[in-house]
Amino acid sequence: MDTFELIEKNDHEQVVFCSNKLVGLQAIIAIHDTSLGPALGGTRMWTYKTSEEALKDVLRLSRGMTYKASVAGLNLGGGKAVIIGDPNKDKTEDLFRFFGRFVEGLAGRYITAEDVGTDVEDMEFVRMETKYVTGISRALGGSGDPSPVTAYGVYVGMKACAKEIFGSDSLEGKKVAVQGAGNVARYLCDHLAKEKADILVCDIYENKVKAIVDATGATPIDPDKIYEADTDIFAPCALGGIVNDDTIPKFKFKIIAGGANNQLLDENKHADVLLKKGILYAPDYAINAGGLINVSNEFEGYNQERALKQAETIYQRIQQIITISNERNITTQEASSRLAEDRIRAIGQVKQIYAGSSTFTGRLGETATRR
Repeated sequence: MDTFELIEKNDHEQVVFCSNKLVGLQAIIAIHDTSLGPALGGTRMWTYKTSEEALKDVLRLSRGMTYKASVAGLNLGGGKAVIIGDPNKDKTEDLFRFFGRFVEGLAGRYITAEDVGTDVEDMEFVRMETKYVTGISRALGGSGDPSPVTAYGVYVGMKACAKEIFGSDSLEGKKVAVQGAGNVARYLCDHLAKEKADILVCDIYENKVKAIVDATGATPIDPDKIYEADTDIFAPCALGGIVNDDTIPKFKFKIIAGGANNQLLDENKHADVLLKKGILYAPDYAINAGGLINVSNEFEGYNQERALKQAETIYQRIQQIITISNERNITTQEASSRLAEDRIRAIGQVKQIYAGSSTFTGRLGETATRR
């Protein structure tokens, strides 16, 4: 499949390749859909082996953001960016400032934020060149680290799943296997510990696991053994693609509910396999929307209490997805997709009727061109 075929496969509106040899910048910005509003999504920095691998990842991630924003009820579209490089060695102020110039050149069609491999400080460098950035520090009027709100959304979504499977949304005494020990996992484990859940946690970085174990009383588990852990709930909070042909046969979980993006290697095939296996899957972009909810609050003046209150609605959203899945005998992945697509379609049609032109006004007050 060539570059344009990849871009057209899921109807992406625009893809921008960004390069500056002097600062070592190689990046790709993908805008999937702006029917609901300007595209918002973080910038990931990763050691991609090839530019094609980076392109496939940014296309997949940006499409997920469209669905995430729609299901969360936000007036935002889906976008994402990736920077090719090692986040532990290749970060410089110049690199992020040049990247910010490319974001500025999109005139509000794409709004960026932090993601895997980037942080608040990186976004502050980007902000020196463009106002189209969220997730900056609270000292500058931003929301800072979105992890607490992301984790809270995962927590309440997990409770909604427990209500369906166990008849009660209490997690007390439930065994939960948490994959990953980053910020989202850490805050999630705090919530689980307060509710007296029995927590297993793993990560490739032992110091991060130790910090969670010391803080919550969780039990460490070897990363290679997490997939066969005899627990009630599996919470993937690391990288995606971990629900696949190799791992699913090992699963003993009744629920999969975690903060990682793109957990299903093949979203249709593996969602169907989980359904047949009797495992309830909380679609990742629905349950982990707290981070997007958090940064979107910056547009109106950030208030964490308000963001957490909005994240509570993830409980009802997961319940709604489960109900649709049960009533129509379809996977929760398909139910969630239909929910998102119905909203995009309905609002997109209304905009076309009332706009009377090829432009619309986004949340930041900027006029952006519709496809």
